[in-house]
Amino acid sequence: MMSVNVLSAIATIVKSPIGELKSFYTSRNRANSMGDALENYIMDVFANTLDETNEQRRLEIIDQIFSYKGNQNNPPDMIVRQGDAIEVKKIENSGAALPLNSSYPKAKLYSCSPMITKTCRSCEDWKEKDILYSVGVVNDEHLTKLFFVYGIDYAASAEIYERIRTVISSGIEEITDVELAETKELGRVNRVDPLGITYLRIRGMWHIENPAKVFSYVYTPVDNSFEFTAVINNEKYYSFPSNDRLVLEKMVDGSFNISDVKIKTPDNPAVLKGAKLITYSR
Repeated sequence: MMSVNVLSAIATIVKSPIGELKSFYTSRNRANSMGDALENYIMDVFANTLDETNEQRRLEIIDQIFSYKGNQNNPPDMIVRQGDAIEVKKIENSGAALPLNSSYPKAKLYSCSPMITKTCRSCEDWKEKDILYSVGVVNDEHLTKLFFVYGIDYAASAEIYERIRTVISSGIEEITDVELAETKELGRVNRVDPLGITYLRIRGMWHIENPAKVFSYVYTPVDNSFEFTAVINNEKYYSFPSNDRLVLEKMVDGSFNISDVKIKTPDNPAVLKGAKLITYSR
């Protein structure tokens, strides 16, 4: 039996692909929007509960598999118990960038991050987790593309983003004749008007190019009704149990493939590292 990780999730996607996500999840009263449906789908492929029609039983399984289920305002969307954090992103066309709002992209998730909730911080005894970005392209009610990539292969180290954030915040603090307030955002100016009743919030709105575009040098999209792609660096791939890797590798056929590629290191693109490119289409 495969354990619960990204490899078992990929095996479930290949064995039981579901294109019409919204109708599938609204028929079971589990989602009101495509965003909800995509998030439920990712949860179900990790928990292997796609075929579970008893909602109480499904919730019990999900409770066993996940230590945290988040909200839209704070990353991550979910955490596999003693495993990876998962951030789910929905876009409407394959060329669109991912909106991250006030949270910059993460190579890793740290329990000390001010962007996560207290509940997330205390859901397990943990200090750092690998974070998997699950990016779905939806067209009407259909999931047409799904891309898995770990933050370590996708985003730069935190200090890269923090340096930019600090420079901007410091610049705001140097503005004269304004009343600044403490904030977790880039800045806040109080008492803007003569009555002192108006304030200005200065927020960062981060975006990152979607992984299909970022990894276009190793991956060529197909025009089928559904396409799944994953990029997993070799160190991470070989950290999973050998049985899980063997089960997935035995599934390779004409529509499902695992190939060796070299990908750029986000902090230094001149350095390449080995990775697995996993693709499936139908």
